Amino acid sequence: MTTTDTMTDTKKRPTATARNRRSRDDPTREGRAGPPADDGDEGVNEVRLVGRVTSVPVVVDLPSGDALVSFRISVPRSPGAAKTVTTTSQRIDSIPCSAWSAALRRRIAGWRRGDTVEVTGAVCCRFYQAGGATRSRVEVVAASARIIRRSPVA
Repeated sequence: MTTTDTMTDTKKRPTATARNRRSRDDPTREGRAGPPADDGDEGVNEVRLVGRVTSVPVVVDLPSGDALVSFRISVPRSPGAAKTVTTTSQRIDSIPCSAWSAALRRRIAGWRRGDTVEVTGAVCCRFYQAGGATRSRVEVVAASARIIRRSPVA
């Protein structure tokens, strides 16, 4: 027994099986559903700093009721970075940092000027109101922090 297709005036639609055979990576496919393919271009925001605390950490109570501890770490520039930055002979950067979790705030609040520390976290841009204007601050928000070496007692 032989079967023939009797559709003549209508456009054939692909069957479910034919639709499923199309690759999800087919560049001609429009309106893809689901997340984009992971092509490695998503980016990563991870920071690891090892340096010296430049001043005593300060606990800041924000108008929102949140609290944070703010501190700065001076870190030497890598030798390769000095060659790529031609506009300055600066060899040390002072990086503003903050910590928001209660446990981390307590730990960092005990640091002293000159302590060598390691901080890991992410670069964040924080916006706030001050003096009737919106301002911004770029800082490293700490996810973890530890003392590597205590400075001598002054």
